[in-house]
Amino acid sequence: MKTDTIYCGECSSVMREHIPDNSIDLTVTSPPYDNLRKYKGFVFPFEEIAQELYRVTKVGGVVVWVVKDATIKGSETGTSFRQALYFKEVGFNLHDTMIYHAVGPYPANVRYWHSFEYMFVFSKYSVRVFNPLLQEKQNFKNRANATFRSTQGTTAMLDNKGVVRLLRANANTHRVKDNIWYIPSGYKNTTKDAFAFAHPAVFPEKLAEDHILSWSNEGDTVFDPMCGSGTTLKMAQKHNRRYIGIDIAQEYVDLAHKRVSIALESNL
Repeated sequence: MKTDTIYCGECSSVMREHIPDNSIDLTVTSPPYDNLRKYKGFVFPFEEIAQELYRVTKVGGVVVWVVKDATIKGSETGTSFRQALYFKEVGFNLHDTMIYHAVGPYPANVRYWHSFEYMFVFSKYSVRVFNPLLQEKQNFKNRANATFRSTQGTTAMLDNKGVVRLLRANANTHRVKDNIWYIPSGYKNTTKDAFAFAHPAVFPEKLAEDHILSWSNEGDTVFDPMCGSGTTLKMAQKHNRRYIGIDIAQEYVDLAHKRVSIALESNL
């Protein structure tokens, strides 16, 4: 399998041709959201993509699927939920349902401003890598000695030893981040690469970066089957991961190559 490369083509076909079974440690991607973005009329065979992602993901590997729904005739489509359930049908565990809260929400006429997207975290069996990110405490008790309610309603001690050790080491100042991430979006917030906005939906660098740090280690292979402007690939390269990208439009493949190349030069 060739890594540190970007293919041009329909991603399910490229996966079948170039990516072996059980070879990807982490996928971080954001598919076309219903019809909220137009990608030059190209097709989006979701079910084939989900099946191929399951095939290529290593046991213990993770797929992060960032998505939201269009509103059509006054009703949200629910496509995101149907996609999440289909991922479970093909064999993935729904490891976590996270929220990306875009700092800079979208206006609406007859409903509250839309300010979030789903970040579904799927795993192939149990998650192999979890490097929990920390955030500064604000009136938060020492979770290393915390309790929780069991399914029987009784009180039990927190027993995740790896997380407990991390918390104890930082108990005075920090705690593990929750699963709602507040990330700035929009021009020059999503990325400082002004030329990247030639793509209609640039992925926030901070979002891709934090998932890469959370669910992979140095040397792992990070994949984006719909890589667009190349944000996931850039962040993978920055943090010493191997990367593979696919996009159906050659101009976006060229754009992703440019972003990764500039980032590589800046790190040398």
